[in-house]
Amino acid sequence: MYFTDRGIEELQKRRGHEEMSIDLLAERMREFVDLNPDFEIPVERLATWLARLDDETDDD
Repeated sequence: MYFTDRGIEELQKRRGHEEMSIDLLAERMREFVDLNPDFEIPVERLATWLARLDDETDDD
């Protein structure tokens, strides 16, 4: 188990029943980065990864 799994599990436990729009999620991510600028790169990478989930990958 990765250390981050604990945070993910807490999120799921506390907020798993809620629905959130992508716009609200993006706003919360911006707010987090404003409060924690050292996490700008990991948040940007997560946002980019989430944005591209449906992109076709060429594994050849």
